[in-house]
Formats: sequence, structure tokens, C-alpha cells
Amino acid sequence: MGRLTIQLEAEKEYLVRMRRDFHQHPELSLKEVRTAKVIEEELEKFGISHCRVGATGVLGVLKGNGKGTGVVALRADIDALPLAETNESGYCSLTEGVMHACGHDAHTACLLGAAKVLADYRDSFGGEVRFIFQPAEEIGKGAFDFIEAGILKGADRVFGLHLAPDLPMGTIGVTPGLNNAAVDHFRIEVEGKSTHVSTPQLGADALYAASQIVVALQGLVSRRTSPVEPVIVGVGKFSAGTTYNAVPGSACMEGTTRTISEEMRMQVRQWIDEAAEKTALLSGATARVAWTGITPALINDSQVSAEVKTVAEELGEKVRVITDRPISLGGDNFAEFQRVVPGCYAYLGTANPKVKNSLNSLHNGNFDLDEDALPLGAGLYAEYALWWLKTGAALLKSK
Repeated sequence: MGRLTIQLEAEKEYLVRMRRDFHQHPELSLKEVRTAKVIEEELEKFGISHCRVGATGVLGVLKGNGKGTGVVALRADIDALPLAETNESGYCSLTEGVMHACGHDAHTACLLGAAKVLADYRDSFGGEVRFIFQPAEEIGKGAFDFIEAGILKGADRVFGLHLAPDLPMGTIGVTPGLNNAAVDHFRIEVEGKSTHVSTPQLGADALYAASQIVVALQGLVSRRTSPVEPVIVGVGKFSAGTTYNAVPGSACMEGTTRTISEEMRMQVRQWIDEAAEKTALLSGATARVAWTGITPALINDSQVSAEVKTVAEELGEKVRVITDRPISLGGDNFAEFQRVVPGCYAYLGTANPKVKNSLNSLHNGNFDLDEDALPLGAGLYAEYALWWLKTGAALLKSK
């Protein structure tokens, strides 16, 4: 076990305290005002310089005083979800309708723990660690603010981690290649012509047209994509009409697509555009599709994955590293950072049958975790950064 991980085991009380504080005070995307302030206060205590990126993003920069070179960026997301907590723990959310149900409270605590111990060891390494506390991951934002601000300029590596209730406590998933799907949001507005229900021929039923569009979209997946390539087209929101006895003159739906290749991502967009427009025309209506890109597919660099795997295997005798965690069709815009700098996203197992609610899925009002995973997550952040600055960067330059 690395010395930083040993120190972080001793810092478990700090990690738990910080995680629970963030959990009790969750903030929605782009509203992480208190969260950012607490992060800044902690970095200040550690003697780590910091600045705001955007309104609620925080960047910490730690420069080593010893031998070594290189720049490594570590990322944690900090926002919560618009979800009511149904747990009955002593640290439940104090904000009605808002909850850290995706583990971002733990990610933030782990990265702060890593910053704490790395600051203590700054005389033992050279180079630079950049701590990225990213807001708004849940809505596909925040990452671009850091990229556009040049935060990754000169960085050799970027690393992040995410809780995984599908993996047992003590397991770390480091899978090279594709890990998560690309995610896009679409909004389809259908315009028809309102009329009394007794004279449908005088109008154009937008509700009926929109309903047919929903059916057509499901047919795209079942009949136009390969059964061996995962593709999801889901409509989660639908509205139309103002009264029971009038043909609706407008309708609107919102949904998402999940794809695993950039080619299919663009193809599905084209198919949905065509399906919406042509299906609406059959009913005398028109349809307009508006797209919002949430995140590209998350693809781990094979070399960086091998580096992280090696470091993870040294975290302790009871740690198990797997390299074949199944692909998730959930997205994470850590992928945006990987488009700029070689990077790896690891998955930290938090499931323990003896810990209440730790087997529940993410985005669940009953989500919780085995907090014994916190020192392990913080240790992986810290140990990988230290390895890169003392060893990895030099190896890269020697090639």
C-alpha cells in the first residue's frame, strides 16, 4: 500500500465528514455556490492556490518543490440532482427535492482528500497537479469552461473516477477503450391547427402527429440499427392540448439518444430529423427538431488505463482491479477532457450488503454508499498523480 493511501486511511474521518457535509447541502447544476466556497476554503487550508472557472467551478493548482516533472489533472464533479431523498440516515439532504444521488459528494470529498495529502508531500515531487472541481456534469456542462480557459494546456494526463454501486467495495474498474455512451438531448415541436373535435377535417391534429412520431422513433432502433450495436432513443416528456374538446394545435416532446460511435450518433440524429418531419406531414402538421449535445462517448486511453491499473493494484492487498466492466449507456462529460488530453476514468466499487442502501442504483432516492471506499478513491487520485510526476512523465519523455 502506498504511503499516501496509508495517510488517507488515517484521514477517513475527514473524508466522511466532508462527504456528509456536501451530501446534506446539495446544489443543482450551475448553482453550486456553497459547494464551491467550501472547496475553496479547504484548498486554502492546504496551501493550494485556487481560482474560479466560470461561476461555480474551482481549479486548484499545486506545484511540487522536489524532483520530477510533468502536469497531471484530476477531476471531480460537484453538482447534485433534482431528486427527493428517501433515505433515513443522519446526514440526509437538507434541501427539499435535491439530492446527491450520483455520488458527486463522494467524488468531491475524495479529490479534496487527495489534495490534502499531496500538499503534505509537495517537497517529494516536482511538476504540477491541477485539481478540477467541475460543476454541472449532470446537464452536460462545466467541462467546456475549463477547456476553454486553457486549464488542460500543457497537461500530460487527466484522471477521474466515479462511484459504482454495481461493483463490490474494494473493486476498481479500469477498462480501456469504450466505457460510456454518447448522450444527446432532442426537443421536437409539432405545429398543427386547432379546431373543434367535431370538425377534425378543418384542423391538423398535433397530438396525433406527435404520437405517431413517438412510435416512428422506436421503429428506428428496432428496424434501422444493428442488434449488436447498442442504440437508445427514448422520449421522456410529452405535452399537448389545452382542453378535452379541441384538436390540439401544438405538441412538444423531449427525449434522449445513447450511441457508442460518432458515426451512429450523427446517423441517429439524421433519422430522427427525417422521421419527425415526414411523419408530421402525413397529418398536415409540421415538426422541428432541436438538438443539444450532452457528451461524446467516454473512451479510456489504453496506455493511461494500463498506468492507472498498475497504480490501483498497489493500493492494498484486498483491492481487486477489473478491466472488463460492461459498457454503460449512461454518459459522463469527463469525455470532453479526454478529447484534449490522454486520460482514464475509473470506477470505484461502493456496494456492500452490510451497508444499508449501498446496493441501490445511481439516480435513486435511496442511493447510498459504503464510506470505506472513500480512502481508496482518494488514494487512487493521489497515488496516480504522484506516480505520474515522479515516474510516468520521465518515462514518456524518454521514449
